[in-house]
Amino acid sequence: MNHHIAGRKLGRTTDHKIAMLRNLVTSLILHDRLTTTEAKAKELRRMAERMITLGKKGDLAAIRRAAQTVRSKEAIGKLFKDLAPLFKTRNGGYTRIIKYRNRRGDGAPLAIIEWVESVAGAPEKKAAPKKAVENKA
Repeated sequence: MNHHIAGRKLGRTTDHKIAMLRNLVTSLILHDRLTTTEAKAKELRRMAERMITLGKKGDLAAIRRAAQTVRSKEAIGKLFKDLAPLFKTRNGGYTRIIKYRNRRGDGAPLAIIEWVESVAGAPEKKAAPKKAVENKA
């Protein structure tokens, strides 16, 4: 029986899975949006929301606990200075998972995971301006 065993195996050894999720959460913090498989996105959501909760606490112990998971000092700084204040009034649900398409090679379902609130410093993607069509006379 599998009592008290949480999380997905993701077809990897435990060490590999933990390393992969640490890399994914660091990339999500730095880039604000990732495309990955649905199963990885659902596992990543658990870890990312824990990091935001630590960021909202903001004390030295929270910084040290986040540093055990997040891989770069740049990501830690962004987590505590930019992301955590965005979610100050929100009590959870910091990420959104959007089902995207199936991967071409193996048909795995892909999903986009992103923060619910947009980061103020991040440039918003804008549509390219339409070129004016000139009529030839």
